[in-house]
Formats: sequence, structure tokens, C-alpha cells
Amino acid sequence: MAMVLDVLAALAEPTRLSAMAVLAADGREHCVCELMRHCQATQSRMSRHMGVLKAAGLVVDRRDAQWVRYRLNPDLDPMLGDVLNATIACVAEDERRVA
Repeated sequence: MAMVLDVLAALAEPTRLSAMAVLAADGREHCVCELMRHCQATQSRMSRHMGVLKAAGLVVDRRDAQWVRYRLNPDLDPMLGDVLNATIACVAEDERRVA
């Protein structure tokens, strides 16, 4: 099981947090190409970020021909899910205040 510090470290990078916000918004699977567009990242950069999120236990992946599809880890500890949701909510609130 991922530790809270591993999750916080993974979420501390803006591109990774943005990708997690996409995945958490609808709970669906998203191909790396969708995440690349949303996060404005290259394929290699996005893949590296997703590898960090996977190592932290936040996401799982599935190969689909040449694509890799990611989704939230369905076995994520509920406490870590709360950390994820609170982090996404805090960032969204900060962005609303700035806008």
C-alpha cells in the first residue's frame, strides 16, 4: 500500500495533479493522448508522470494496442482517496480565487 507521503510527493507536481484531476472527475479510463492534451505535455513527459502516479499506487494502467489507458486505482485505500480528493479540491479553490 502506498504511504501518504508517497501520494503527497506524487501530487506535488502540477502536471501529475492535473492528470489526477481528469481521472478523478469522471472515474473513467483515459488514454495517455487525452491526458497529454489536457496537461499540454509531450508523450514521453506524460508517460514519466504517469509512471510516478502508478508507483505511488494512485493509478492503474492497461495496454490497448499502441495506447496505454489509465484510471484511478480501484483498490486505493479510502484514506489515500480522501487525500487525493482534498488536494484536488484545494487546488480548484485556489484557481477560483485567482480567476
